[in-house]
Amino acid sequence: MFLSSGALRRPNAFLSSSAVNRIWKVSGDQQSIEREPASTPAVVAPGAFPNATGSDDEVERQDEDAEDELDTEAASRRASALARVRKFGDPVLRTRALSVERFDEVLRSEVARMGELMSDAVGVGLAATQVGAVHRLLVYRVQRQASVAALVNPVIEWAGKEEEIGEEGCLSLPAVLVDVERPIYVRVRACNEHGEPLMIEASGLEARVIQHEIDHLDGVLILDRTTREQRKQAMRALREAQEAA
Repeated sequence: MFLSSGALRRPNAFLSSSAVNRIWKVSGDQQSIEREPASTPAVVAPGAFPNATGSDDEVERQDEDAEDELDTEAASRRASALARVRKFGDPVLRTRALSVERFDEVLRSEVARMGELMSDAVGVGLAATQVGAVHRLLVYRVQRQASVAALVNPVIEWAGKEEEIGEEGCLSLPAVLVDVERPIYVRVRACNEHGEPLMIEASGLEARVIQHEIDHLDGVLILDRTTREQRKQAMRALREAQEAA
């Protein structure tokens, strides 16, 4: 699962993408726009909206109590979701996933479960191997109001030459944040959960998340894509987290 440094520091925040990206539904020689996200939203934390009822002290206290309750519920859901994510050391995280052959209700139910788990864990991406399923499926969502997107059998057909370094975290690697250099622009061929072919042109955060999750499907972790020094620091953080658990 992709987890940005912002999500680690603000666990109830939703992350947004600055890029305008497109998912194309491919039908023969024709291509039509399947989805084009709306303008980029601000990062918003639940309960962060101003009180519209004025300055009534009792109402403000009730709003604060409601916000605390929502935060507690969100934290509980997140803890439950995290418990279902495979952690560093589990062999499945180093396994190359197999291609999906059947597009049926079982697959679509799995997509729904993974999307719910990802949302509860406050992540922006999740690969099937992270929940113990060894097939090529990932879900992601980089904008709060967007629908969860599922990519089945994704293949990066093209990556731009321009790259940038970004800080990445992963819920399979608790307490770890490392710098990873990735192409800014990618074009990905995949299918949705119904077996319909897709072509995704992505940039910025969306491109980074997709690449991160495809790495998971290939048994590759962010530890493999960072510097030797950061890898050593990450291993130290993992050991300390395991000892504290």
